[in-house]
Amino acid sequence: MSFFLANPYLDVALRSLAVYLFMLIAIRLTGKKELSQLNTTDVVLILLISNAVQNAMVGTNTSLSGGLLAAGVLFLANYLLKKVMFKNKKLRNIISEHPEILIHDGIVNTAILDKLGISHDEIKEAMREHGVDKLTDVKLAMLEIDGNISIISGDAQNLQQTQHKRRKIHKTLGSLNS
Repeated sequence: MSFFLANPYLDVALRSLAVYLFMLIAIRLTGKKELSQLNTTDVVLILLISNAVQNAMVGTNTSLSGGLLAAGVLFLANYLLKKVMFKNKKLRNIISEHPEILIHDGIVNTAILDKLGISHDEIKEAMREHGVDKLTDVKLAMLEIDGNISIISGDAQNLQQTQHKRRKIHKTLGSLNS
């Protein structure tokens, strides 16, 4: 007998929702800001997780309709969550990451850099890629919610804004990591 209900399709739908919520919470708790910048180990993790939770979503229902229903429920849950988050700031603050100020008026916020695991060398690299030589020229440097570093530089009459795609430094696993 099924874990949730006797109706196999409702069972698949509820199992899929439970797995979706679990994955959402797990990703939020592990602080994956750079989901758009996956390395080899991240891809392997995602593939293994998808394989591990497949049976949890569909149970014994291995039919095409059961798989399509599970996928449909996941898409619908994601769509509805985004709509609710757009209208509900409190929920958006719980689920979403927030931009962080890294440098303000040439002063580096080392506590935030340490918390986010961003090195001073990485900040200097971002500055060079933006054409900024000195910290005193940086009016504002932000780690955006998508993992990019935005930098506003220049004087009050000549402000410039540029973005730097943050590359996370990863430990290598031989030739697996590219």
